[in-house]
Formats: sequence, structure tokens, C-alpha cells
Amino acid sequence: MRFSPLDAVHRELGAKMVPFGGWDMPLAYEAGTLAEHAACRKSAAMFDVSHLGTVRVEGAGSLEKLQAVLTNDLSKIAPGRAQYTHLLDETDASVLDDIIVWWLEEGVFDVMPNASNTDRVVAAIGGVDTTATRAIIAVQGPEARVMVAKVSEKAAAVPRFHVQRVNVCGLDCVVAGTGYTGEDGVEIAVPAHGASTIWNALLVAGVKPAGLGARDTLRLEAALPLHGHELGAGITPLQANLNWVIAWNKETFQGRSALLSEKENGPSRKLAGITIDGRRPARDGTRVFSSDGTDIGFVTSGNFSPTLGHCVALALLSPNTEIGTAISLDVRGTMIPGTVCSTPFVAKKK
Repeated sequence: MRFSPLDAVHRELGAKMVPFGGWDMPLAYEAGTLAEHAACRKSAAMFDVSHLGTVRVEGAGSLEKLQAVLTNDLSKIAPGRAQYTHLLDETDASVLDDIIVWWLEEGVFDVMPNASNTDRVVAAIGGVDTTATRAIIAVQGPEARVMVAKVSEKAAAVPRFHVQRVNVCGLDCVVAGTGYTGEDGVEIAVPAHGASTIWNALLVAGVKPAGLGARDTLRLEAALPLHGHELGAGITPLQANLNWVIAWNKETFQGRSALLSEKENGPSRKLAGITIDGRRPARDGTRVFSSDGTDIGFVTSGNFSPTLGHCVALALLSPNTEIGTAISLDVRGTMIPGTVCSTPFVAKKK
């Protein structure tokens, strides 16, 4: 089990700790998941996401190395920007990991894998695993930048999907305009020894701590994929409706041939949203049936939506399933009605 540099802070705040991706991380604090979720949607919340990996790739040929392996095209952006991308299986084009690349400066990249996939990403792209040297604090919500500005105006001013080196509380940090909640905000990579200093400064500024429980309900409302659920073994970007992550203009990237074959033949299933009345969630693995009783797929993620007041789910369904289709879900032996819908379930405020 690995521990965040903020582990002691979480315990002092009364967090309920749970294992996640090989790390001991806060599920929720004393206020509870619903209050933490609401804080992010209405004001600002912060999440310790230090369990995410950081792989530093730098030096001559670093750009070319990433371009040859990852699906998106870094030539669309430039130093000082961030980009979402995928690492695919060479054989079937399933998503080995979905990744954010922080392009810090010419020839210097921080590649951000999911918690349990860092070794896999290092094997594919090389680089140095620097995860243990830093903590990452994600501050999210409509008031996130206002509250971050009380601690560092420069950090608060980093635009969406930009990356900058910023001094915060006397510490050299990397700040990116990225996040995983459907709200605006920033993620701050902090030297491990100074993580509690910045966390506590944000607390004083009025940012509420939030755990993995709220992070999951927030990302589900925003229909953001989670590796191991909407992405993973046997699930390709085309099935997950993430075609925009694929740079077909590149002659090569890992898994391109297999993905091109699927593109030409059409994916056998597509990710869709489902709305469900009531508070009984359809969890991952729940089978989905059409009105005539045909099994048309399964739920990848499902939960109660605190914002909407009813349950929602993401599901891999037959590709011809249309929005508005009435379906049924087998929730632990009970058939519950639902409706296929567009996503996100909760749109980001403009």
C-alpha cells in the first residue's frame, strides 16, 4: 500500500480511508460525499489525486517518442499546454490507459497515467517515474479560481488545458488547467514535502476537502470515463465515443492498425447514457435489455446523481440503440425501467 504525502492531513480531518489503485486514499470526510459533491458544483472543492502517476519524459527525441506511441497529436498544441490521449493495446486497440500529457517546455513532458498503470506506461514510452516526489491537489468548482487566487493569483490564472510553472506558498509547483469533475479549476503538482502547506492554505481560503466518493459521482454526472469501467480491456476509443482522441493523420501510433480495422467495420457497441427514476443505482455489470427482452449490453458505471436527484448510468450498448429508447435493467434480480439519453447528464456551466 502506498500513501499520499497528504496522508496525515486527511486523517487529522477525519477522512474515511480506503484502498484505491494500490494507494490508501480518502473516500470522504466528516461532511460526507453528498456535501462534498455539492461544494464542488456550487463553490469549490479540492481532491488529493496524488495516486495518479507522473512520468517525466524529456530530452532529445522525447516528442517523437510520444507521438509514435500515443493516439492524439501533440503537434496540435505546444509547450505550455496539456492534452488528453490514449495508450492502446497493439493487438485489439483496447485502451491500456487514458492519459493527460502536460507539455511543460520544449522537450519536457509530464505524462499522467492512472493510479495502477504507471509501470505499463513507462514500459511503453520510457521516462522516469517521479510520482513519489510530488503530491497533486485538484481544486474544482465554479469558485475554484477565486479561492485559489487567495493563495496564488498566478496559479488561479492558468487557463484551461494550459500548464505553467508557478511559485505557490514559496514552493515551485506545476499548475495545469485540468480536472475530472465537469467543473472549471486547476490541478497543482506540489513538491511532496510542501503538500500540507498548500492544502492547508487552500482550506483557509475556503476550499472544502472532498474524497474519492464525490470525485466519482461528479465525473459520472459529467460522463467522464474511468479506466476499468468505460475504458480498459476489450474497450476501444471508438466504442467509448472518444473518436476525437484519435489522430488519424499520424501514420503510426500503437494500436493504429487494429483501430483502423474497427473503424472500417464499425464498432460492435457504443457507450451511452441511461437515466433511471428513483435512488436505486444500477452498478457496473448490470445487464441492459430492450423492450422485447433482448440483452443489448451492460452498465459500466452507475450511481445516484446528487445534482439531478435520481440515478444515472453509463453503458456499453448495441451500436444502433437510439437516444430515447426505453430499456430495462436487471438490478440484482429486479427489473428497473430506464431511458437511453444523451450525455453529459449535468452540463458544465458556461
